[in-house]
Amino acid sequence: MEEIAFYGFSALAVGAALTILFTRNVMYAALSLFITLLGVAALFVLAGADFLAVAQLLIYVGGVLILLIFGVMLTHRADRTDSQQANIVLTTHINHFWGTVVALAIFGGLFWLIVHANFLILHGPDDVIDPAVRSTTLRQFGIHLMTTHVWAFEVIGILLLMALIGATYLAVKREK
Repeated sequence: MEEIAFYGFSALAVGAALTILFTRNVMYAALSLFITLLGVAALFVLAGADFLAVAQLLIYVGGVLILLIFGVMLTHRADRTDSQQANIVLTTHINHFWGTVVALAIFGGLFWLIVHANFLILHGPDDVIDPAVRSTTLRQFGIHLMTTHVWAFEVIGILLLMALIGATYLAVKREK
């Protein structure tokens, strides 16, 4: 059952990523990015990396993608004369060749890496682990973050606060 879910979510993520590559409509690309990020989060859950799955959903789907969609939807087009037209944003050119070449090169490199990697199998087919008994990585992550890595956590918090203050300063309109 896990293999079917893995191949299903992998096909979903790869199919949506190919849709991003070959579409000209920016809104369709953003919605395909949403499906791709959900597929990757599901793959994180299947791999047992629950913290990464939640972070994927909160940061990328909940933050970056929503910001991208609002940016596309709220962008004012000055060259529009007819207000009855649909709000379609198209890219100015299509370059399928180089996008396909780069995608195939990345796919080939990752495929070679997976085929030649020496993965350690922790549990054999006879070792069945109950999903309810499986431990979560969130507790271990929290303990390490608040004990051994607390200095880096605080420095990152201060840097993000400084970036927020700087962005606010630059965004304020000042009249002369």
